[in-house]
Amino acid sequence: MTESSPATPYTTNNVGIPVESDEHSLTVGADGPILLQDHYLIEKMAQFNRERVPERVVHAKGSGAYGFFEVTNDVSQFTRADMFQPGKRTEMLARFSTVAGEQGSPDTWRDPRGFALKFYTEHGNYDLVGNNTPVFFVRDTIKFQDFIRSQKRHPVTGLRNNDMQWDFWTLSPESAHQVTWLMGDRGVPKTYRHMNGYGSHTFMWINAGGERFWVKYHFKTDQGIDYLTQAEADELAGSDADKHRRDLYESIKSGDAPSWTLKVQVMPFDDAPDYRFNPFDLTKVWPHGDYPLIDVGRMTLNKNPDDYFIHIEQAAFEPSNMVPGIGPSPDKMLLGRLFSYPDTHRYRIGPNYAQLPPNRPHSGVNSYAKDGPMRYVPSNAAMPYAPNSYGGPAADYQRFGDPAGWATAGEMVREAYKPHREDDDFGQAGTMVREVLDDAARERLASNVSVHLLGGVTKPVQQRALQYWRNIDKNLGDRIANQVNGG
Repeated sequence: MTESSPATPYTTNNVGIPVESDEHSLTVGADGPILLQDHYLIEKMAQFNRERVPERVVHAKGSGAYGFFEVTNDVSQFTRADMFQPGKRTEMLARFSTVAGEQGSPDTWRDPRGFALKFYTEHGNYDLVGNNTPVFFVRDTIKFQDFIRSQKRHPVTGLRNNDMQWDFWTLSPESAHQVTWLMGDRGVPKTYRHMNGYGSHTFMWINAGGERFWVKYHFKTDQGIDYLTQAEADELAGSDADKHRRDLYESIKSGDAPSWTLKVQVMPFDDAPDYRFNPFDLTKVWPHGDYPLIDVGRMTLNKNPDDYFIHIEQAAFEPSNMVPGIGPSPDKMLLGRLFSYPDTHRYRIGPNYAQLPPNRPHSGVNSYAKDGPMRYVPSNAAMPYAPNSYGGPAADYQRFGDPAGWATAGEMVREAYKPHREDDDFGQAGTMVREVLDDAARERLASNVSVHLLGGVTKPVQQRALQYWRNIDKNLGDRIANQVNGG
């Protein structure tokens, strides 16, 4: 039987009791039955059976690291959020992910990438949960679950299914802008270090004087945008399915800390009603000519987690975590996510998920929340109710109250956003094709789409998809049709 040396710590069970053997269960004789009294064996088996928490329904396969955000430009005229004040340095956690794939899926599938950030500010955690694209497939949160199911596995075959994807996309024309991003070069970034990140939604900033602004976040990679061709992505999916996870870990370990420069677009609060596009529509961007990018600061990731499960798998990001100086907007997708994200964390890792190491704020917590499974930090409240006469805590609206709202009136309705003068589903996608992409990128886009459409998409859906692309751009649609039809 092996024994630990004086320099080697001895094995214990989960409550610190020394273990008699790492290798041999307790039996009646060498060949006899195993005894139930071998509590360490029972503990090991029971712990192993419960080793996995449910994977995320979306963004299941991810990678992440710790770092810091440092302000390099004064934007205090727009927000009083402490992390955005001049010279401020804030510790943070980032998690990157694919959207549709499961835990074991390849990093290099064509898919949007999640770009989730947690900032440990003086006033609690600020979570910015975005993607590597500035837009999304749908504009109303009631369609989100349907969209995700169309991108997952077929209920009969258990296989990914291009026909389901194009069926949903072509019946949801607002998806055109995001699908153009997805099928282009940025649909498969070279690494997580070589992609931008976007808040995607419109948010509200409030300054110290109570003045409100609409804002969009752009994290520009300092490593430069780079991508994989479809052939390269397919090869890596088989030879190194964890390519992006490996790259992020090894780059930080070697001292090559990746960084991103944060820029924002700021829209005066009163510009929104008459802007040419609906500024709260997640399928639209604000052209930079209308609202130029303003430098804010730099995000650097320089520390790998010491345990992946604890710090990345249990990391819980939620758009509802907004600190003073930051608020939501009328974006219907954002408003739905304010509920759905914390709700999924309560289901997946329990009601006290905020006490886990990656989610624990670096500022003080004075909450009336109490009890529940796996709680280990007691409430600081003298009594478990508010108001109380035993020393609070008590809310301080004078200090922290933000006018983070907007005027609205009318009957309760189920309607689309009221269109602005240039709102339509295909316009911005067409502008992207004609004015942003060069000839080579357009050719790769056409090839990516045509190969995808030939991958089991039924004829009726295929024909709708060809019209979908002609609606985006007639020349591009004709080129895709020619390739699909064997011309």
